[in-house]
Amino acid sequence: MKDFSCFGESSVQIGDAASSSSSSLSATHGGNGGRKGAGQNQVSCLYQARLSGQACVISVTWSKGLSVSVDDACGKCLCKADAKPWLFSKKKGSKSLAAGDGKIGIFWDLSGAKFGPGPEPLEGFYVAVMFNREMVLLLGDMKKDAYRKMGGAVRPALSTLFLARKEHIHGKKLYCAKAQFCDNGRCHDIVIECDSIGLKDPCLEIRIDKKPVMQVKRLAWKFRGNQTIIVDGLPVEVFWDVHSWLFSSTTSNAVFMFQTCPDPDMSMPWNPWMYSHIFRESQLQGLSFSLILYAWKIE
Repeated sequence: MKDFSCFGESSVQIGDAASSSSSSLSATHGGNGGRKGAGQNQVSCLYQARLSGQACVISVTWSKGLSVSVDDACGKCLCKADAKPWLFSKKKGSKSLAAGDGKIGIFWDLSGAKFGPGPEPLEGFYVAVMFNREMVLLLGDMKKDAYRKMGGAVRPALSTLFLARKEHIHGKKLYCAKAQFCDNGRCHDIVIECDSIGLKDPCLEIRIDKKPVMQVKRLAWKFRGNQTIIVDGLPVEVFWDVHSWLFSSTTSNAVFMFQTCPDPDMSMPWNPWMYSHIFRESQLQGLSFSLILYAWKIE
């Protein structure tokens, strides 16, 4: 079995960084709705960009609000902004800080945002990061409004990369998410099915767009592993760790990772307890796109 401790070797490039996938279909907007055993509903997206030729990492997190952070390649925070959409004064705003030989600006407008079942808005919003007069990252469907807000001539970003997405999903035996695995590719429906309660031989099945792409039998013996599937004609490596579902006496989550594979023969070390560290360390250049799902059982 392959292992991993870092992401792969080439990223999905995005033009002006439009939001690529919606949040969990099964989660409750704004939190766990008081359900026992459900983790907090949260989605984090990680992007790699350049400020005056220097690599930086932009993280956008939705969880009962919005948090945007711009870090340099060493992990030092250059600029951070937090917004709480339920507070009228925070539905739109901006924050700017001097960084190096320029100024980083973070802008957002959630005043007309429409939400689905998850914490991410579906439409009617923008989130933008600008460095001097360059639009480094732009999310949402209100792009014209964002450029109007910036004022004057703003150059679009040319090399922003979508590195990773981390999401908490909830269910009893079905766990749903959406993802776009390649640039300009279609958005796929992902369903993970696993009923482990009271079964002597539980089975794990993953379906993409209702089509079964992977099945793991004898799950008690194969609670961690990996398998390659094909999506949009490209190999995607799927890693799973369902140990806590099967053997933990307390409510906890399983973890699934979908990673595009530019090199199907590449070997990646695995450490099931290092997902958060992996996610933050993925600012290394030349990475594949990774989707990490924390699946929480609802009792």
